[in-house]
Amino acid sequence: MTRLAVLGCGRAGLMHAGNIAAHPRAVLAGVHDIAASAAENAAHALGARIFGSAGEALASPDVDAVVIASATATHCDYIEAAVEAGKPVLCEKPLDVSLERVELCRRRIGDTDLPIMLGFMRRFDAGHRAARQALLDGEIGELHQVVITSRDPCLSSDAYIETSGGIFRDMTIHDFDLARFMLGEEVVSVFATGSRLVDPPLMERCGDYDTAAAVLTTGSGKQAIIVNSREAAYGYDQRVELFGSRGMALSDNPRENAMTRHVRGATNVSAPLLHFFVERYRAAFVAEIRSFVDAVEGSAPVEVGFEDGRLALVLADAAFRSVAEGRTVAVAEIAQGPTGGLR
Repeated sequence: MTRLAVLGCGRAGLMHAGNIAAHPRAVLAGVHDIAASAAENAAHALGARIFGSAGEALASPDVDAVVIASATATHCDYIEAAVEAGKPVLCEKPLDVSLERVELCRRRIGDTDLPIMLGFMRRFDAGHRAARQALLDGEIGELHQVVITSRDPCLSSDAYIETSGGIFRDMTIHDFDLARFMLGEEVVSVFATGSRLVDPPLMERCGDYDTAAAVLTTGSGKQAIIVNSREAAYGYDQRVELFGSRGMALSDNPRENAMTRHVRGATNVSAPLLHFFVERYRAAFVAEIRSFVDAVEGSAPVEVGFEDGRLALVLADAAFRSVAEGRTVAVAEIAQGPTGGLR
């Protein structure tokens, strides 16, 4: 059995802890949060031990690996400490809001053989994976475009927005990773646009955007078009379309049930979209933990690693520069391409 500790007991951490506790080959070794009440709530709900600090969890002989779901500013610190302690890591996105901090982390952990996995759970969504498999199987021919729609049901709190690092680093970063996953080639240029339409005063104060779009282009000319909004009145909207020379594969929004009503005055009326990411990607999060446990046990490679997290942040920085300067930005302007070596 793989014994996992969870650092950070907010919404994502509590969900991860529950998935670990339910995993047939994993044990929830304990939890830690700087907010004692959050750790106590998680421990009480799942019957887990409380670690007084992240260091205590990492030093414990009863912990084989850690899941980092704490505040973004702690991610690199905890990754470095985990590697020093010889513990594999599953870390929530992003690695950090600063590419410089991520580069420093990369140098500090070196070419470690420890599994280091990033929490890009959308790669594990059954619909998204099926669409990608249709592409790999040649069903849609040569890929020309990836179209990703990602809209939140409502704005997060002001406090969250103010410390998020901006829409491209906080929200679109999932889409940047998913685009790379689907394209199968590295992105060489980014053109992005951002608007302040949902809450202009908040966005102006934070120097951020609540409505955004980006076009990513690979060296061979393949395109990924990403559309984001911080507020969709109809719910959490998550769709991925792969368009190729012979057809299209679409991973659409799942719903609570597949029933549709056809009545006088309305047709094809269905259940609303699932509320938010915990509900929409519930099965993907379970699959993510399963993949991490497999990697820790050595039965499978890490499916999405540190370098994937770094490159998604590079694309986020390129998008912000594109908006600021009103031009297409070459990825090489932000950082060099993949380095390999890190898992």
